[in-house]
Amino acid sequence: MADNKEKDLRINEQIRVREVRLIDSEGEQKGIVPTIEALKMAREVELDLVEVAPTANPPVCKILDYGKYRFEQDKKSRDSKKNQKSLKLKEIRMQPKIGAGDLDFKAKHIQEFLAEGNKVKVTIRFRGRELAHTELGLVVLEEVQKRLNDEYVVEKQPDMEGRFMSMTLSPKAKK
Repeated sequence: MADNKEKDLRINEQIRVREVRLIDSEGEQKGIVPTIEALKMAREVELDLVEVAPTANPPVCKILDYGKYRFEQDKKSRDSKKNQKSLKLKEIRMQPKIGAGDLDFKAKHIQEFLAEGNKVKVTIRFRGRELAHTELGLVVLEEVQKRLNDEYVVEKQPDMEGRFMSMTLSPKAKK
């Protein structure tokens, strides 16, 4: 998102309007000034003239060190990305004829994924004649839900998608 703004910014000779609203390097408003004069003022203090609000009438320009400005913007975007929690979708696959021990094992893994803050897609794969008894898959998914001790939110109810029946679980929001 910040990258798009960087491409929109015009600096120095790229500014093609007759006059601009100028903010100097100390942050003080200098009023509406011809662009040529604003460029001269920026060069006198060995800084750049940067258009910060191109849609305003007249456009707002600031006198600043463009390299330092870009570095600060990049740093802000990196910091905001660090604070974001990436949500992953984990998938657990099973068959309708799964044994109780295997079901316990899979349910334990689902609990671990949910505890880590990931979404989990529980998928039951039907083969051959098993497709005639999709209600068995629904029973297995309900059994999985019973073994999870209410530590989740059902985001997508059990549903058939071709040869697969799946449901999506997400962790409960922490207070």
